[in-house]
Amino acid sequence: MTSRERVYRALACDHPDRVPRQLWVLPIAHIEHGRPALDALGQKYPDDIFSPPPAGALARLIEGDAYAVGIYRDEWGCVFENLQAGVIGEVKQPLLDDWARLDRVKPPEPLLQIDAAEVNRLYAASDKFMTAPCWARPFERMQFLRGSENLYLDLAEEPPELSELIRVVHGYYRKEVEVWSRTRVDALMIMDDWGSQRSLLISPAQWRRLFKPLYREYCDIAHAAGKKIFMHSDGCIADIYEDLIEIGVDAVNSQLFIMDIEAIGRRCKGRITFWGEIDRQQLLPHGTPEECREAVRRVAAALMHQGGGVIAQFEFGAAAKLPNAYAIFDAWDTIRA
Repeated sequence: MTSRERVYRALACDHPDRVPRQLWVLPIAHIEHGRPALDALGQKYPDDIFSPPPAGALARLIEGDAYAVGIYRDEWGCVFENLQAGVIGEVKQPLLDDWARLDRVKPPEPLLQIDAAEVNRLYAASDKFMTAPCWARPFERMQFLRGSENLYLDLAEEPPELSELIRVVHGYYRKEVEVWSRTRVDALMIMDDWGSQRSLLISPAQWRRLFKPLYREYCDIAHAAGKKIFMHSDGCIADIYEDLIEIGVDAVNSQLFIMDIEAIGRRCKGRITFWGEIDRQQLLPHGTPEECREAVRRVAAALMHQGGGVIAQFEFGAAAKLPNAYAIFDAWDTIRA
């Protein structure tokens, strides 16, 4: 079974030969652990999922290095200040700190001019499941443009300018999803962190009214083109799992271990694929290999359905222990339906 077939089988809950895997290595982990050690992990447990390099136009729209100490300007013109190598910085002076500057918001239209032929060539040359190298992230983009504090006040007051900002940002991401849906990638991507450690960052009712329709459109575009939709969202998002299933998200990447995994399984097992993860807050940095193996068994027991419904993904940061990473993938390789 090829990697691509394996992932599709997992998404369909149709008995893949093993659980597909994917490791996210943060840049700071390369600094702390050294690239050779992490390369060795990847060679023993190769990913089943990959993305092609970002569009070439990106290099013309940004300044600096997102993971280096100093200033970085992204493709929307948002300026991040970074104090630590290997992690991304924060926007201290938002581009849209005053609604009078709303006309400053210029979506990066050049990124929509992708080389589809090259993307399709990379797809044909690999047997791995291929995701688009872009993420629709309207909520996070609005925070970068407006500043988090300003945006949360906006959400409390809902001035008319907020609707216009949503329209502009969503309009761009809708185009991006449309462009990538015309290539041979297997899945389109959504990324917005919606949870705190204990709850959603805004009320579920407001989320459903303002943001759920945006994600529904991304899902509809992708599915009309025969693509899957993967969504990443950190924090406690238990309140919106049913919504994600309803709008057609195929796989969700979330912090399972700050929620009730068994309760999630009772509600959602077999209806959406759980694309990771294993606890990066406590287990990966502080747990033992056996505790990490037990965490894998717990996730499999709660969420696996007909051998599928799960992808063995987790995030490897600076504090994570290499023996724990090996234990996690080794444990997943022993899991069968």
